[in-house]
Amino acid sequence: MNSYPPLKALVAFDAAMRTNSFSIAANELHVTPGAIGQQIQKLEEWLGVLLFSRQIRQVKPTTDGLAYWQQIQPALAQIHNASRLLKSSRSQGVWISMPPSFAAKWFTRRMADFLTRHPAVELHFNSSTATIDFEREPLDLAIRHFDGNDPRLESTLLYQSEARVYCSPAYAARLSLKNPDDLLRATLLHTTLQPHWQEWLQHFSGIDSARAMKLPGIHFDQGLMAIEAAKQGQGIVMTSPLLVEEEMASGTLIEPFGLGLMLATGYYIVHPRKTPLRPPAEACKRWLVELSSHSAK
Repeated sequence: MNSYPPLKALVAFDAAMRTNSFSIAANELHVTPGAIGQQIQKLEEWLGVLLFSRQIRQVKPTTDGLAYWQQIQPALAQIHNASRLLKSSRSQGVWISMPPSFAAKWFTRRMADFLTRHPAVELHFNSSTATIDFEREPLDLAIRHFDGNDPRLESTLLYQSEARVYCSPAYAARLSLKNPDDLLRATLLHTTLQPHWQEWLQHFSGIDSARAMKLPGIHFDQGLMAIEAAKQGQGIVMTSPLLVEEEMASGTLIEPFGLGLMLATGYYIVHPRKTPLRPPAEACKRWLVELSSHSAK
């Protein structure tokens, strides 16, 4: 018998264990769920051990399967990372991920400046609200909105978060919004990125928690949608000043009270501590830090 297990089967087994699903593993590897099952069966035959227990419409890893995966998974991740790094070592591309709102409202308006300064670099970016797993995704950099604390990552602060409130001029005029207590007449637009209305009201208004809980509100999982709703006069949104620069400049949004609450979170540029950045990625990071330092002045 070959001293090495079938490597293609190991990849299928790892994907099924990570995703806890043959179907999701199949999508990840661009094969059918049946092909995943066949590869795992081949590995089971080679090992002489059942890795999954099969039931009607359900498969579960066995104790042996879990123990085996815990032993081989670090090695598979190491092979993946080493292969990716070698493949991309001479590439002039930079792969970067960031939240959708930051990408649409801040980054895309500035990325031409980076490409002008570094014309040989190919910039590849995607937007996602999910926390990036650098061990699994071929990324050089990510911009994350968090507190900056992750021992696995080198984190450099770009912008400290600030909770400020914005609405359309017509909405402010219609509700006669002169001071924060006037928000008793308003509809609050909530976002998952800045769920700080209670804290803001407690800090700047005389509206207590009980009354704040009764204020009309609309909840959004995307900041872009909340900002658009505010532009359409649907309420007053709490967001970062970074994300409404264009609206403030054009006058489609105003800041009726001029009051900001500093937060413990911020936008950080991050990358793995253990992996040195390639020159194009290092150049991109320096550019982002330079932009943020100029904005802070």
